[in-house]
Amino acid sequence: MSQTVLITGASSGFGALTARALARAGHTVYAGIRDTAGRNAPRTAEAAAYAAEHGVDLRTVELDVTSQPSVDAAVDQVLAEADRIDVVIHNAGHMVTGPTEAFTPEEIAGVYDTNVLGTQRVNRAVLPHLRAQGRGLVLWVGSSSTRGGTPPYLAPYFAAKAAMDSLAVSYAAELARFGIETSIVVPGAFTSGTNHFANGGHPADRARVAAYEKLYAGLMEQVAGRLAALAPADADVSAVADAIVAVVDAPYGKRPFRVHIDPSDDGSQEVSDVADRIRATFLDRIGLTDLLAPHLA
Repeated sequence: MSQTVLITGASSGFGALTARALARAGHTVYAGIRDTAGRNAPRTAEAAAYAAEHGVDLRTVELDVTSQPSVDAAVDQVLAEADRIDVVIHNAGHMVTGPTEAFTPEEIAGVYDTNVLGTQRVNRAVLPHLRAQGRGLVLWVGSSSTRGGTPPYLAPYFAAKAAMDSLAVSYAAELARFGIETSIVVPGAFTSGTNHFANGGHPADRARVAAYEKLYAGLMEQVAGRLAALAPADADVSAVADAIVAVVDAPYGKRPFRVHIDPSDDGSQEVSDVADRIRATFLDRIGLTDLLAPHLA
């Protein structure tokens, strides 16, 4: 059944691949892209060309998750054109690399603004409509770094993704009685096929970076190289998009709470399995078992 999907951060990487895969699967997809008339105009044109070439319903919408007016306008546009939103996918994210001490508090706050507060802006815009419908899916694109192996020099990004995961888990229980499902898709470290590392930010305090270089020279390059070496030769970033399509296409009430796609197997799934089991057991112990699954309105 065709659904209307809004996905954030869809100019490249996981977002662009997922938008195209969902459109190929027969859904009406709104690819949220910021600065569609400026820096990302080529990406916007590529999405339109892809839709025309493949005969799919892939549309773009101006959406900057760091701006509530932009988010509100995007949601209003989707509702005006499609009259509903069935699925919202929190995919927008920003990675930074470097020694943690070298980042100013303001720089770390900026990482949180995109990766954490951005999801809250989108939820505040779209959830009233999903609640009124009595049905919907909120899908969060997380990171295996939340609970798996955590190499150094990525702390602000890891901390933000962990915060986003915590929001997702709490939202799942709070939305269940409105008939809204939650799924968390957890990619591992794909070092090719995305722009995470290429577009990642770096700390402004170069003096502190230099101080760390005395003992940690070339560490980020070593981490990236060793992560790439862990991945199987056939690891394909499109597997993340395929997993998201499978979740969206799954029957209502049967969608998985969490799905890992981690070719490097950094241990995240093992830890998440324990954490999610403890969550379910605890909710049962306090008499809130009904919050583990959505309720039909």
